Amino acid sequence: MNPPSTGHIVLLGDSIFDNGSYTRGEPDVVGHLASLIPWTWRATLLAVDGASTAEVGSQLDRVPSDATHLVLSVGGNDALLNSDLLEAPARSSAEVLLLFASRIDAFEKGYRCLIDRLIGLKRDVTICTIYNGALDPELARPARVALMTFNDVILRVAFGYRASVIDLRGICVERSDYANPIEPSGTGGWKIASAIARAVGATPGARASRVITG
Repeated sequence: MNPPSTGHIVLLGDSIFDNGSYTRGEPDVVGHLASLIPWTWRATLLAVDGASTAEVGSQLDRVPSDATHLVLSVGGNDALLNSDLLEAPARSSAEVLLLFASRIDAFEKGYRCLIDRLIGLKRDVTICTIYNGALDPELARPARVALMTFNDVILRVAFGYRASVIDLRGICVERSDYANPIEPSGTGGWKIASAIARAVGATPGARASRVITG
């Protein structure tokens, strides 16, 4: 199937997309995306390094009227704000899970509100999960498990709204994909941009996965 003749992709969220400060002169995600999509397409960066879920609303206010595809990657900074949970004292595993449940409930409330606004813009929507990063080995395993709880929210909300999903955990899998433990490098940015181009149909090759819900 040939891609649509034209489109305008808008990138929303945090430094997963706004990674120009970390690429050491290599193109950032939006730069890579612009080089991958047909010349009749456009790509606009509204994502802001450091943004949390609560701060993306102001980006939605600036979505251009001619935007056709909205791509969101946010949640990693929310997870960082809750990283104290990895060292919280507890008397049992049940107590640990209850601590996580309280924080995840708060994250889900805010995330659902954001996605409801995003869907309300009536554009094609693609949502990204939080990748695992390139953390030190002793931190990587517990952090990966903790991130599963945040990603569960992201996936359930995305499926509920029938939005497309890019699972960044399967995109950035090499150490070279990261400029530091949590930011994408130029190489990682190219992989992310390539996934976005396929997901929105600007380039061929997307592999669809069906999820039945509701």
